[in-house]
Amino acid sequence: MSSNTGAPVVVGVDGSADALDAVRVAAREAAARRRPLRVVHAFIWPLTATPLGAAEGAPAGAGLRHQAERYVAEAVAEAGRAAPEVPVTGAVVDGAATPVLLDESREAALMVLGHRGLGGFAGLLIGSVTVQLSAHALCPVLVVRGESRADGPVVVGVDGSECSAEAVEFAFAEASRRGAPLLAVHAWLFPSPVGPGDVLPLVYDLDALAADEERSLAESLANFAERYPDVPVRHRLMRGSPARVLVEESKTAQLVVVGARGRGPLAGLLLGSVSHAVLHHAHSPLVIVRHPERDDVS
Repeated sequence: MSSNTGAPVVVGVDGSADALDAVRVAAREAAARRRPLRVVHAFIWPLTATPLGAAEGAPAGAGLRHQAERYVAEAVAEAGRAAPEVPVTGAVVDGAATPVLLDESREAALMVLGHRGLGGFAGLLIGSVTVQLSAHALCPVLVVRGESRADGPVVVGVDGSECSAEAVEFAFAEASRRGAPLLAVHAWLFPSPVGPGDVLPLVYDLDALAADEERSLAESLANFAERYPDVPVRHRLMRGSPARVLVEESKTAQLVVVGARGRGPLAGLLLGSVSHAVLHHAHSPLVIVRHPERDDVS
């Protein structure tokens, strides 16, 4: 790929400090991928018939529309300071944040979001827009939270599902790009059904079950390890809560990667229980990768 071309890295901004943190990360990600950066602010006020211009007698730069434009201009300037070599464009797009950014994800290589924003729900552990985009976006979503660090492994959750395979591929590519080791985590409590109508035994041979899980982990990684021989790979296989293990590993990771959905009994949810828990509690930046079903969003 030639420098600074192709699908952009897109970052959503709302004027908050978390959004500017996301802009700095997005600029560095765009530089590493040699892609342009697009800064987007979703401007919902036209939908409420609220006057958008400056009030009578107010300074020329007052008014909601000018404020939105200032958010974008500030973010574009911050991106330029973080990665001067990256071409940056900014846009104020009319509409609510989730549908605007979801539409942007159709053409994006990566979506970058802060984990919280402005408004009455800013005190929540994770913003509602971030949750919705993590579940529905048509590109990988990087959520900026916890401590950004240059050392430590890229950690990926592996469960053998199709969505997990997408996450593993992304994690290998990311580890190769960063020159980082990869830690593949597979945690299990009991066997999970892999298809409708699966009948599971009531009594398990734990040693045999552990051997099966270890074999499944090795098979999930084999093809990608061959494609990325420069990436050192470690396995962590254990019996326990997958979400709890991934959150613990995130304390020393530079990035955690998970699939949006898993293979368990709730795999039909758009955002699985493990990815949802890690999204809320990870101590490092997190990427959520969906299986590429690009025709399931209107």
